[in-house]
Amino acid sequence: MNEETQAVWEAIAVYAPEVPEAERVPPGYRQTEGGAVPENWEVVSLSDLVTSGPRNGYSGRSEKNAEGTPTLSLAATSSGHLILNEETVKHLYETISPRSDLFLESGDVLVQRSNTLDLVGTTVVFDGPSEVYVYPDLMMRMRFKDDATAHWFWRYANSTDGRRYFVSIAAGSTGSMPKISGEKLRKMPLPVPPLPEQHAIATALSDVDALISSLDRLISKKRAVMTAAMQQLLTGKQRLPGFSGEWGVKSLEEVADVDSDNLTADTDPDYQFKYISLDDVDEGVLRGFSYQRFSSAPSRARRRVRFGDVLVSTVRPNLRSHLLFSSSGGDWVCSTGFSLVRCRKHLASPGFVYQHLFHGAVPKQIEALIAGSNYPAISAKDVRAFQIPIPSLEEQTAIATVLSDMDAAISALESRREKTRQVKQGMMQELLTGRTRLV
Repeated sequence: MNEETQAVWEAIAVYAPEVPEAERVPPGYRQTEGGAVPENWEVVSLSDLVTSGPRNGYSGRSEKNAEGTPTLSLAATSSGHLILNEETVKHLYETISPRSDLFLESGDVLVQRSNTLDLVGTTVVFDGPSEVYVYPDLMMRMRFKDDATAHWFWRYANSTDGRRYFVSIAAGSTGSMPKISGEKLRKMPLPVPPLPEQHAIATALSDVDALISSLDRLISKKRAVMTAAMQQLLTGKQRLPGFSGEWGVKSLEEVADVDSDNLTADTDPDYQFKYISLDDVDEGVLRGFSYQRFSSAPSRARRRVRFGDVLVSTVRPNLRSHLLFSSSGGDWVCSTGFSLVRCRKHLASPGFVYQHLFHGAVPKQIEALIAGSNYPAISAKDVRAFQIPIPSLEEQTAIATVLSDMDAAISALESRREKTRQVKQGMMQELLTGRTRLV
């Protein structure tokens, strides 16, 4: 973390506009150290609510393939919800005594005491099985006087006000991960409503959590269905109604032009365009772009892009930062970190070719090319040589349409999920500070 970033976060943490007291505190509220709260809410220190902790975890050596006691990794709690799977749980090289107090109990609260500034302080309620897992030294554990208050703290800690407090107390030198001390955490001021209001708020937020979880499950189910459809349709194992006949296998250079349209050194220095870098693409999604002038553009900004072009990531292609370009308007250029595939209209469907980049033969060919490489990359020659099964153009188009429709349905659900998360964040900010009351 550089000094400029640290300064920005410190400014956010301490900023408080100068507003007259009468304007700051509405009727029915009172001013406290942590801000205006309803008159019947208490403001207490975290230490008043816990029976034990914060206690740091254990820093023993661990990895996925070790055979000792299972321990959480930071990834198990970084989302603000507990995630237990083979990616988030490691094993120590030693076995912890079953009498050790390091074992987590259901209902324990874990706080990340060290991480990047945007994650330090992330909090979860441990709802996994008791006396199975221990936790690492980068987390602190607390046990609360009652479950309702533990869940209240979890939600407040991950709210905007909670995050602001963690940023204000996180300490660390430039270049190091900031850390939160147990002493400062115990002093954290918390607005606490009466128990009936806690339950009402928890119910409202749990309903939104349930909706988000149902969307998660639906998206996963639809992705599984789409993956199965790709496996069948892109290989010809299952045919769409009305199609028959043999498929052939062709290289990309037989059905498309690769890297055939590039800016040259004599391009007008004032030529302006929209530029797509490797970082702008994430598994088929164009996350952004930048406006560039040729005279000052990155040296990699050379490949002209048109509607329907397929961008194949040749740098770390295992990350699958490929794109079917579907934007229009203005001039577009992409990085030479992509190979640009322009399908010949009478031979190949761009959508069909694009789908092959994520399934079946092409990913396996890429894996074979980069196996054992310290810097995984492929060349335009490799892209031209990719072998894909090819049916008639009409069948290609029909398959691409089916898969595109399925992908669009998933994207719509993901958009709905993101909007629901934003609604939840707004609800948390209102309900957990008492600005909006439910009772």
